[in-house]
Amino acid sequence: MAANPPNQQHVPVQSPESSRTDWSRRGFLQTGLATGGAAGVGLLGGTLALAESQGSSLPLHTPSWSQELGVGVRVPYGQPSRFESEVIRRDIDWLFPDERASVNFTPLQDLHGIITPNGLHFARHHAGVPDINPDEHRLLIHGLVQRPLLFTMDELMRFPAVSRIHFIECSGNGTLEWTQAVMPTVQFTHGMIGCSEWTGVRLSTLLDEVGVDRQARWILAESADAAGLARSIPMAKALDDAMVVYAQNGERIRPEQGYPLRLLCPGFEGNANVKWLRRIEVTDRPTMTRDETSRYTDPLEGGTARQFSFVMDAKSIITFPSYPYVL
Repeated sequence: MAANPPNQQHVPVQSPESSRTDWSRRGFLQTGLATGGAAGVGLLGGTLALAESQGSSLPLHTPSWSQELGVGVRVPYGQPSRFESEVIRRDIDWLFPDERASVNFTPLQDLHGIITPNGLHFARHHAGVPDINPDEHRLLIHGLVQRPLLFTMDELMRFPAVSRIHFIECSGNGTLEWTQAVMPTVQFTHGMIGCSEWTGVRLSTLLDEVGVDRQARWILAESADAAGLARSIPMAKALDDAMVVYAQNGERIRPEQGYPLRLLCPGFEGNANVKWLRRIEVTDRPTMTRDETSRYTDPLEGGTARQFSFVMDAKSIITFPSYPYVL
């Protein structure tokens, strides 16, 4: 995460609508009085009476949309309802002034269930999103192996596919909660997380294909973007549940999620899930890359730092009502 600007007290961003329900004091009291006064006829009766008194289209009146034909569905890719236009990812200009090194926050306060839609999944970029031609993309696996191999996307997709539901969370998720005085919603304090069904091939399957040397203890995963992000991953993780994935929630992963290929290390901090994956080197020790020395370390007392921290600890947050919503 970039350093916060000095004396930053709030984020000048557009506040999302709290809800399409009237959560004003007047609306809350009106609803409460109407339902409370209907105790003799039950909650449903009170709701119907309130709807009639306010001229609502629900459920006794026939609304306009029930009296005319709807639009045809011939769009090439489905879109949300226009009434959900506020359910979007948002960023913070001052956090990363250069949009090529940005973060897009998932609107946790507006989601339902555990799966994050592809278009709302948080994204973190160091040097923008590369435009990769999958027909020309290759994955090299080399180093302490018996048979170094170069895989095309078609070859990777011929291996047995597995699908798993996992979250990916930025290592800095939650820091804005205690570094800023006021944040509009939990989207900005805890929105650097998303949960999806990921489809790909187990990394252990690919390592079996190349034949890992007995001395191997680590792998180096390298990105194909301009930043060349690279992270050392313990071999134990690579052989356990790590995956090389090419699909998310039933469709090919999107460019901001690493199209056409990314590493997935379940439970590890986001930067270990290297996007735009182009190379895996099998090694006997950590590679000590820029991204694990100058970045992504945990400061400790005495001017030292914990270099390798992988597992993201559990967090909990109330997503609705989300501060500063007032009931």
